[in-house]
Amino acid sequence: MQGTLAQVDGRWELTFVRRLAHSPEKVWRTLTEPEHLAVWFPTAIEGDRAPGAPLRFVFRDGEGPPSDGEMLAYEPPWRLEYRWGDEILRFRVEPDGPGCVLTLVDVFDQLGKAARDAAGWHTCLDVLGHHLDGDLPPWPASARWADVHPGYVERFGPEAATIGPPASG
Repeated sequence: MQGTLAQVDGRWELTFVRRLAHSPEKVWRTLTEPEHLAVWFPTAIEGDRAPGAPLRFVFRDGEGPPSDGEMLAYEPPWRLEYRWGDEILRFRVEPDGPGCVLTLVDVFDQLGKAARDAAGWHTCLDVLGHHLDGDLPPWPASARWADVHPGYVERFGPEAATIGPPASG
């Protein structure tokens, strides 16, 4: 369940793989429908769900300024990819027995934010898992972030932790 960090073609990639006991279709809805995104994703995503469509990412509680993006791929219920500012987020959903495997890849340029963002995506995916299971996490998201962040700093090294916690963390 831990994220991994690798440098690929001059950029950094955080990769998370989660096995989920839910159908690809159910997971897809959680990745794409606003009422589900509101539970686990850090921003609202405004815009059409179609390749090439412009997107706007708006933090619900003002943790940061809105940013623009673009839907790069939208292939229900298997592949979703978009540009968020200068980052690329890729989601892949693959059948796995009665459930599925969800892979999230975050591609970015600044190594210094790797531990911060890894802890953030780790927390978001934990919340997503609880949401899919129909229950609430046993901790506030900020507490979960604080619990997992030190492990990412240790695994990725101090150079991957030069950019601090998010405004809400």
